[in-house]
Formats: sequence, C-alpha cells, structure tokens
Amino acid sequence: MSAVPTELAAIAQPTPQELALSGCWTSRGIGEVEHQLASVRVPAKTELIADGSLVKALDTAGAWTLQKLLLRLRNEGVTVTMQGLQPQFSRLLEVVAKQVSDQAGTPAPAAIKPPSALERIGRSVASGFEQSVALLSFVGESAVALTGSVTHPARIRWRPILFNIRRTGFDALPIVGLLSFLLGIVVAYQGADQLVKYGANIFVADLVGLSMLREFAPLITAIILAGRSGSAFAAQIGTMTVTEEIDAMRTIGIAPMELLVLPKIIALVIVLPLLTVFADVLGVFGGMLMAQAQLGVTYADFLDRFVKAVSVTAYLVGIGKAPVFGLIIAVVGCFQGFRTKGGADSVGRQTTKSVVQSIFLVIVADALFSVAFSALDL
Repeated sequence: MSAVPTELAAIAQPTPQELALSGCWTSRGIGEVEHQLASVRVPAKTELIADGSLVKALDTAGAWTLQKLLLRLRNEGVTVTMQGLQPQFSRLLEVVAKQVSDQAGTPAPAAIKPPSALERIGRSVASGFEQSVALLSFVGESAVALTGSVTHPARIRWRPILFNIRRTGFDALPIVGLLSFLLGIVVAYQGADQLVKYGANIFVADLVGLSMLREFAPLITAIILAGRSGSAFAAQIGTMTVTEEIDAMRTIGIAPMELLVLPKIIALVIVLPLLTVFADVLGVFGGMLMAQAQLGVTYADFLDRFVKAVSVTAYLVGIGKAPVFGLIIAVVGCFQGFRTKGGADSVGRQTTKSVVQSIFLVIVADALFSVAFSALDL
C-alpha cells in the first residue's frame, strides 16, 4: 500500500497572469494555504492560468477551498483557466463547483412577516376545533374499549384499577381534607359578619351545609384532582409516548386504551364521589368550629339546624356531579398525554394543557349542572 502524501498545499503567483498550485490539497494539508489565499490579487479583466500539475492529492475539503478562490476571482472580473490537474481531480473539482454555484445562486429566504391579528385568531380557532374533534374521537375510542371490557370481564385489569384508586384516592385524602376544612371555616367566617347583623346566627348551618354539599365540596375536590392526578396521567402517558413505549405496547399486542386509559377512568369515577363525601364531612366540621367561635352557635344547635336545612336531595346533587367530574379529568389527562410529540418539553406543555382544560371543563360542567338542576327545581 502506497504511503499517504503529507506535503502541505501551497499556492504561488510567479506572474500576475499565472497561479501555481502544489502539494496535497486535502483536509490535512490545506491548513497553511488558507492564509495564502487572501494574498492572491489579480487585476480585473485579466486572463489567469491556474496550473495544477504539481497537485499530488485532492479531496472534497481541498476542492471546496480551491473552488471558493476561483469563484472569488471570477466575481472580481478575472477569467480563470484551470489546467494540468489529474483527471480524477478535475472531476471532483467540477462536482464541488456545481455545489458552490448552486449555493451561491440560491436566493436568500424572504423575511417572514408576522401574522396579523385576524390570522392569529383564525389559527387559534382552527387549532381549537381540531383539538375538540380529536377529543371527541378519543372519547369514542374510550367508550368502545369500555364496552369491550364490560362484555368480556376477563379483560378488565383489576390490578391497575386498584393501584390508581390508591394513588388518586387514598393518597389524596390529606390535601382534600385540609382544603375542605379550611374552606368550611372561610365560608362560615365570611357569612358570620352578615348573619350577626340580623340576629340570624343559627342560619350559618344553612349557609355552610348547602354551599359545601351542593357546590364547594365536589368542585374543590375535582380541582385538586385535576392538578394532582390529571397532570400525573398526562405526564405518565406523555413520557411513554416520547420514549416509544406506547408503540412497543401496540407492537406486542397490548391495547394502550385497556392498560393505561380505562383503569384511570374507572378509578377516578369511583374515587371522586368518595373524596367528595370526605370533603363534605371536613367542610361542615370546619364550619361548625367557626360557628362556635364566631357566632356562639353550639355544635348541638348547629347539627339540629343542619339536619332541617339540608335535604337528602341537596346531598345527592353534590355526589351526583362527582363521577362526571372524575370522567372529565381522567379523559382529558389521558388525551393530552397521547398528544405528546417530540421531547421532554412537549411533556410539560401537554401536562399544563391537561390541568387547564380539565379545570375549565369541570367548571363548565358545574355551570350546566346548576342550570339543569334549577330547571328541574332540585
């Protein structure tokens, strides 16, 4: 095997009309010649002959460097004729010359005009419509998967369901209980100033009972789980999507809907009503403490009035909302997880979207429930 030439590339200008090229015009040999190229100056409208007979080696890097020199001289009005190169070097120089000319002839990209306000609104509406259609499609897929599991009970994965019940239910008891207790205190405290003016201290039981059982307990529980569990669902599924675990599951014949989505939906539909009952108890207890401290209403008087003021219907209204809230949180969290694309940054974006959309849809559903119950006189 012949030794690789190591002679450095060089360029000389014996006369104003002649260039002499020599040495190895390769990536290892053109280090010094880079400084010599800038000193090559030829008057305009000169016919220049570049002699490459002493060039011993030429690769893409050397051909690119040489071609840039020739292109600069031609742009300055010099007529350059290349001669003496070996045939294989000439062919390589022609290929590189075509790439350089194509690159030089490529027009600069046009400046991108920022979209107008109307265009931004249109894109937002189109994106929202597309996402709504995709969400409805996801709800349909979940319904089909749930129907298949109900018709074939052996396909129901009880272990993931129980695991999600523990994670979303039992582990959430402390935060749900604390916030509900504090909310009951706040409601009683805010109402105390007004009730004492009219000597209606006992009606604090009506205020705390109806507000907590009908509205605040299911709503605050749903908001807590949207931020705690809905975000966890989106982050888990989003990470699995980014790392291609979802694709691997489909490849080995495991349906992601049955393994990942249905256990979460079933768990939240079961857990949220139970957490709402727990929030009812802690919220009313907080109201009792504040009524005793601020209004002088004893626990016995409070409970006596509470039983008369709060009907079973009011209690069931709050409990009835909870499964719907749980369904919304689980579906939105899983849906945003499956829409994750790219890397970790996308996981964060979709997790944020899942929390925002879940809370928004829960409040919309609560408003619709209020309108429906008012129309039904409940």
